[in-house]
Amino acid sequence: MSLAGLFPIDKWNFQSRSVLSNLPDEEYTALTSLMTIQRYNKGEVIFREGAPAFGIYYILKGKVKKYRADKDGGEQIIYVANTGELVGYHAILANGRYPDSAATLEESSIAFIPKDDFLLLLNRSAVLARRLLKTLSHEFTVLTNGISAFTQRSVQERLAITLIVLREKYKDEAPSGQNIQIRIPRADLANMVGTGIENVTRFLSAFKQAGVLTISGKNICITDVKKLVEISGCGEPLHP
Repeated sequence: MSLAGLFPIDKWNFQSRSVLSNLPDEEYTALTSLMTIQRYNKGEVIFREGAPAFGIYYILKGKVKKYRADKDGGEQIIYVANTGELVGYHAILANGRYPDSAATLEESSIAFIPKDDFLLLLNRSAVLARRLLKTLSHEFTVLTNGISAFTQRSVQERLAITLIVLREKYKDEAPSGQNIQIRIPRADLANMVGTGIENVTRFLSAFKQAGVLTISGKNICITDVKKLVEISGCGEPLHP
């Protein structure tokens, strides 16, 4: 089921998948010629918070979590990037260090583009520069929504929002006519929601009993997305 008219997914999802799509042929060819492709196992760190930014990463296949370390050494997951998205480019544009860490959530194929090469292409391409500016503006809105959710919404609502967003990220992998399977460790899910694993487990069980989802091992399948949107408190307003 589509989220159109149910849930404002664009307010919770970055749009960097569109940055490199449909670039002029000459620019796209130049960009791909600069890429070095590497395969990562599940859980491998791509870059660490505070490290010098030597380039950007383009996810060809897989999923990557962006996170920051909290004062207790745990993780606060800021965002999950999907196939087709860029990570690490904020630091390049700011000429600084990576503001967060990135690690794979599953086996992934990721292309690396060196900093100097990317900036050179960016200076030549009005299309790419315009798209990055638009994407940065949108990401600010997404992060603001996330901060607001952490401070104003209950754990149950935050978990519902997180599951809706993850469902959107996994939908392209679901065979036609089959339910979408979310595959994420409970620890990572808890770090996205900003709570303990025990709370996540308890609310997942409650959602299951309410007929919202089914659980098979680490896999979560949303069976009633409308009800989950109601729980989230973030549904689209009804129009006459």
